[in-house]
Amino acid sequence: MDWKSQLDRAVDNCVSDVVALRHHLHAHPEPSGEELQTSLHLYQLLGKLELEVRMGPDGCGVVAENDFQNGDIAESPDTARVALRGDIDALRIQDEKEVSYASTNQGIMHACGHDAHTAIIYGVAATLASLERSGSLPWPVAWRAIFQPSEETATGAAQMIEAGVLENVSAIFALHVDPTRRTGEIGMRSGPLTAHCDSLHLTVHGQGGHGARPHESRDPIAASAQLINALYQFVPRASDSFEAVVVSIGQLRGGENPNVIPDTVELWGTVRTLDASVRSHTIEKIRQVARGVGEITSTEIEVAFHVSIPSVYNDADMTRLVWQEAEDVVGRDNVQLIARPSMGSEDFACYLENIPGTMFRLGCASDLAAAKALHTSMFDIDENALVIGVRILARAAILACRPDNGQSA
Repeated sequence: MDWKSQLDRAVDNCVSDVVALRHHLHAHPEPSGEELQTSLHLYQLLGKLELEVRMGPDGCGVVAENDFQNGDIAESPDTARVALRGDIDALRIQDEKEVSYASTNQGIMHACGHDAHTAIIYGVAATLASLERSGSLPWPVAWRAIFQPSEETATGAAQMIEAGVLENVSAIFALHVDPTRRTGEIGMRSGPLTAHCDSLHLTVHGQGGHGARPHESRDPIAASAQLINALYQFVPRASDSFEAVVVSIGQLRGGENPNVIPDTVELWGTVRTLDASVRSHTIEKIRQVARGVGEITSTEIEVAFHVSIPSVYNDADMTRLVWQEAEDVVGRDNVQLIARPSMGSEDFACYLENIPGTMFRLGCASDLAAAKALHTSMFDIDENALVIGVRILARAAILACRPDNGQSA
């Protein structure tokens, strides 16, 4: 039996554990920066696989790896590992599904598939550990599984990198479930996959007053309304129509009483671009619009950009390797080119700024007409997609460690 057949058998043996983990995580979600119980649960499960396991910063996140005692070759300080990344945090959304594994944490839900990503990476770890114990690996394979917190706040990848998860890592792989693709379909592209995302914070300083006498105030709420309209109208129109620019305000806070004009209003949003020069131009245009609105409304508007996530930029060689293995798992016709980048963002990009790697889209819809979108209260996946993700990533990890660097199967 060849190693891929043995791999498939090992995957089949751990499928029930992968599904059980996904159900556990979905039922017990934790938001970004609070993934303590999730991390502890993963730490315990991974420890049972006889792996080297450690916790992430402040008890959030987990890192697991093999000790690389394959045959007569032992690990040295310079041994290059292949990394596999899953994200573990949930969103502040109320789960409205009627399923046995529905969220038990009020107002918190795995609505972006991170429970599936985590379960898949666990499955890859279990598969690789099983193959190593049975001596079924075709060559020595050194790997590291990264279970990352705080992806939704775009801070977790940087924290894990700071904690040293990329030390001696030569390549990294990840996936993201995709409810716009049927189960068994894979979406891939080399180059940019997602947009550069900047977190935008606007503070409008005015002068409060009585709601009956707005002329005695400098109304920051009225100024905020003008600001949002101006940003939406003029910022995109300042760029070439062939260049994608998206500005969205997702949170606005100001005032405590319906009849009182407040002193200050705060707005939070995101700015998404694909090109570095367009990004710079867009940021300057936002500052210009804020100055103009502040002048005509007699308010002062502070503009700040906080967390910034670069574009996920998939390495061509790593993408080619995964593409080949995806075709082997699901068939050539089911591996599809992603025609253009998404305007979404992913802090997996932070790893790719340091080492080559790739992320692909894993179809997870049994019925496209009934599939619910990411970040919605009814989101769920076809769990048949889990085994596909495990098989592709496990193959990729092994081939990336091939002595000829995985350039041939």
